[in-house]
Parts: sequence; structure tokens; C-alpha cells
Amino acid sequence: MMDGSAGVSGRRVADESVLDDPDTFAEQDPGGMLRFTASAGAQVRESASLAAEANLSLLEDDGRPRAVVIAGIGTAGRTGDVLATVAGPRCPVPVIPHRSAGVPGWVGAADVVIAVSASGRSPEALGAAEAAHRRGARLVAVGAPDSQLQSVAERARAPFIPVPRRAPARASLWALTVPVLLAARTLGLVKVNEADLAETAARLDADADRCRPTAESFVNPAKSLALGLAGSIPIVWGSSPLATVAARRFGDTLSANARYPVVTGALGEAGRGRVGLLDGVFGGLVESARDIFADRDETEGDPTRLRLVLLRDGGLNAEDDTDEPLAVEERRAEAVQTLAERRGVRCDVVTAEGGSALERLASLVAVPDFASVYLALAHGLDPMAVPAITEMKELSNQ
Repeated sequence: MMDGSAGVSGRRVADESVLDDPDTFAEQDPGGMLRFTASAGAQVRESASLAAEANLSLLEDDGRPRAVVIAGIGTAGRTGDVLATVAGPRCPVPVIPHRSAGVPGWVGAADVVIAVSASGRSPEALGAAEAAHRRGARLVAVGAPDSQLQSVAERARAPFIPVPRRAPARASLWALTVPVLLAARTLGLVKVNEADLAETAARLDADADRCRPTAESFVNPAKSLALGLAGSIPIVWGSSPLATVAARRFGDTLSANARYPVVTGALGEAGRGRVGLLDGVFGGLVESARDIFADRDETEGDPTRLRLVLLRDGGLNAEDDTDEPLAVEERRAEAVQTLAERRGVRCDVVTAEGGSALERLASLVAVPDFASVYLALAHGLDPMAVPAITEMKELSNQ
């Protein structure tokens, strides 16, 4: 172990042996990030129950809105991306994620604002809720109970869905997302039924079991993915809009939990420029000089290399003629895998499973979420405590 210039402890080179010694996890993960990550299925069930108790029927009184704005930052902001993707191209109104304070200038009485904050005190969500109230827009608030956000919602006589603050925001994706989806369902924007929620929760439970700390690396998909990414520059591309949301989510957790720089995005956009990274100084140029027979210890001084992670949807969009045809997505995914293989860039593929958009998204998010935590632990980093985030808040608040 070594300390960085800001007193950050960790290992420059990942230690594989740590991941097959669960006894060390309690020491290296004192905040319980693995436990919180494993709670995703329970989050779906609990937040669905809490949303059912909220008075969402108030939203129905004025009918379908002109537009829906989802206001929040970080993981809360990611809920807007999930809603927009699950609603899909046939959604009857625009769904607009908004990640800065206040609301867009056009928002008025014909619109709905969903303000989301795990803590209930983020300036972005609070500013959006206040602005929505002033402008007469319908408001829904999602966040910690007994928080500033709840106070704003009560003042506006707007529905508030309490999300108990049991985990840090980045481990609370499903607790925040489900209330947003159910509010949108009340508005007639998405078709998410109780069976979809139950199957999504079951999928998350099953993946948590596959990725449990006691499952050894050779049978644990998250540990295997983490070890494949160790020491690399990850590129995570999604083959569809749904898979792209999962790709960006993986970028969030790799950065925050494992402190890895990462390139994320849509495979379609990558084909217009970023796919050139495979030819670059971290891709084909360095891979051509790699000794494939060298032991890991002999390659520790080698240049950093790219590692491609491809999230493939496999979609259920054959009947939706406004989506990009599934065949196009599949050909594009096959093409980039071939390009990576020709250049010696290693590629991991995670393929979606499930009968609904929400369950397929869960199947693309669960294993990468665990992988980001295992990668942090392999480097001796506490995935919960991120000193730079704390210092950034302190310095900004001054």
C-alpha cells in the first residue's frame, strides 16, 4: 500500500488475490459499498411501495403535460435518462433530463417537473422545485424524508416520495429511479406494470447472488470484469439507447468507486469518430508490441492499454418502427468487436436479458456496478470514501 500526494491510500497495481479473500472485504470496504450494491432488488421493491403510498393521483387531475423535466445531478440526474429511454421514441411528450439549477425558461403551468435528490438538499433539485412552484408547473419530488426538498413539496402541495437515505447516492440508482418511473406512469407516459418491477427486482437479486463476495473470480462475472479492466483505460459503449444509459452509468461508477478514467457513449456515435481510439497510442499501436506469452509480472511496466466493454441490448424493438432497426444495432456491435480483435484490443461483452426494457436495463447495470467496487478493492481503495469529492464540496461551498 502507498499514499498519494493528498494522503490517498491504495495500490498502483491491482492485487488479484484480494478478490478471492472475502475476509479482507470488511476491512477494505468499511462503508459497506458491496452490501449497498447488493440491495438493488430490495430498493426496487421498497421504492415501489413508497410510491404507491404517495398521492400521485394529484398528477392526473390536469391530464397529460406538455413536457416533463427531470431535475437532478449525478445519479439523480441519471434517472431522467432512464425515464427517457424506457419511455422510448413513442412517448407522447418530451422527457428532458435537466442537470443545472432552476428549470428551462419555457417551463410553465402546462408542464411537470420531477425534482430528484437522494439527500433532499442538492441545489439543482431544490432550485428546480422552487422554480416549478413559482411558475405554476406541476411538481413531484423524490428524496430523503424530512429534508429541504420535502419542505418545498409540502409548500407547493405537491406529491413527495420519500427515499430513505440508507446508501450513498451512487448506490441508490434504483431507489431513485422507480419513483420517477411510477410518476411518469401516472401521467400516461410509460407502461411499467407490477410484473415488470417484480421481474426487475428478481433479476437484480439473481445478479447480486452471482456477484457475491464469496463467489470466486472464475465464476463471478463482476470480479472477472474488474480484473480484465485492471490497469487499463476502459471504453464502454452501448449498442442501443438503453444500453448507452447503462454504459454511462458504468462510467459513473468506475470514476467514483474505482477512480478510473473512462470513455463512454453510444456505439452509433462512436462509429463517427471515437472508434479511432482503437488505432491510437493506447490501442492498436501499443497492442502490436505486446508479448502475448508474457506473465502479468513481466508486463507491469508496459504502457497502459485500452479495454473495450460492449453492452449489447439485443432489444425488443422489432415492432417499434420508430426505433433504429435491431439488425443495424447488431451489425454495428459485431463490426466494433471485429475491429477490436484485429487490433489486439481486448473486449468484454455484457448482453441484456429480460422481457421488459426495465429488466434489460437492470441486467446491463448490475454486473458493472459490482465490477466497479471490486476494481476499487483490488487497488486497495475504499469505494465509499472519495476524498476528492469531499474536498471539492468543501472548496466550492467556501
